[in-house]
Amino acid sequence: MARDDEITVRPAAPDRWPDLEAFFGPSGAYSNCWCAFFRVTSKQFEAGCRDGANHQLLKRLTLEGATPGLLAYQGDEPVGWVSVAPRVQYVRVQNSRLLRAPEPDPDGDVWSVVCFWTPKQHRGKGIADHLLRGALDHAYANGATAVEGYPVDVARKWVGAVGIYHGTVGQFERAGFALLRRPSDTRAVMRHEKQKKPTRAKT
Repeated sequence: MARDDEITVRPAAPDRWPDLEAFFGPSGAYSNCWCAFFRVTSKQFEAGCRDGANHQLLKRLTLEGATPGLLAYQGDEPVGWVSVAPRVQYVRVQNSRLLRAPEPDPDGDVWSVVCFWTPKQHRGKGIADHLLRGALDHAYANGATAVEGYPVDVARKWVGAVGIYHGTVGQFERAGFALLRRPSDTRAVMRHEKQKKPTRAKT
């Protein structure tokens, strides 16, 4: 989908489930999350961390072809992950006092980028930038009219490596996102609008 400096970004299609499962490892990327955090309620998520339901949710979405996100590869090795999908699929975004949109999007035209994960040994290589560009390509190729992100502003306050899994404001600015609003001092809601093809004037 997107290539640069040997980094290739690919959708998490059914045949990539073994790569994704091995990449996330026994801890599901982080504390048995399995990238389910934004897709379920707090109660469901906490239970899923204990009983494996988070793992099963990501597996089902992947094997059913729902494409819950994208994997970055360096050669044949997975080195990064981004979760991107229609905003209506993310329960926590819809219910969040900070992040929810003022107006509903029943048609699912607005997509969201909610989290990134790169293991420590691969950080500092710009992989998240590749993933974000790949997320835009993927969203627009699948009918999105706009893509939202919810990054943290590390220029205002450093929140630690764990706290920037949403991405950073600078990262989203580099990808062409514009600020919509600031729901808190350190959080931003940013949007990228699909560019419309110019129409020819009638002669």
